[in-house]
Amino acid sequence: MPLRLSVTSLKANVNPAAERTEPAADPLLAQEFVRFAVQSGVLRFGQFKTKAGRLSPYFFNAGLFDDGAKLGRLAEFYARRLLASGLAFDMVFGPAYKGITLAAALAVELARRGRNVPFAYNRKEAKDHGEGGTLVGAPVAGRVLIVDDVISAGTSVRESLTLIRQVGGQPACVAIALDRQERATAADGSEQPHSAVQFVRDELGLGVAAIATLEDLMQFLSQTDDPQLAQHAAPVHAYRERYGV
Repeated sequence: MPLRLSVTSLKANVNPAAERTEPAADPLLAQEFVRFAVQSGVLRFGQFKTKAGRLSPYFFNAGLFDDGAKLGRLAEFYARRLLASGLAFDMVFGPAYKGITLAAALAVELARRGRNVPFAYNRKEAKDHGEGGTLVGAPVAGRVLIVDDVISAGTSVRESLTLIRQVGGQPACVAIALDRQERATAADGSEQPHSAVQFVRDELGLGVAAIATLEDLMQFLSQTDDPQLAQHAAPVHAYRERYGV
């Protein structure tokens, strides 16, 4: 039977060092990343329906970092943000599916920068032959960094906490590309006073390092010289006013 953990049990035994507030992202790094995401077609504008059923004027899809050059550049941003954050971790874990590629690329980039750490990831379904199980890669142990693209509802993070703790690892922190800074929704669809990132940070006790935030995106749109991009500033601002935290 799958192990079920409540929020209280998920928060138990959190590394106290992870509960401190990590330094804010470098605004220059954040702007550089937003520009890169827009130019790569990963950050798009229009009208998109979110998991919460909201109509968002922008959409971030890390799956579109789909060639070696873009993925390598993305890993650079993650590594630069993490190394500046002061968050302590001993290994990298990537939740299936997008996190698998992110974890591998980040581990390579960290090693290139002199910080060689092991990485692991999970399968969605357990393998019943060979080595079996759901975890692949290095043994999950010590302080574990979870890497993903965004935190929409916190579901992926909670599932990762369960997997990591089941094998004796200690969830320590989370790295994401973009913090949408919008109110989370409950299972019944009701809006919450906190964002999914705030829930992970405050309720689960994990440090969270985001390369950029919705505020950084709004700044980029307000300062761009491209009229095609500038026209999206007002809708994004309105969305922030309606759903932001």
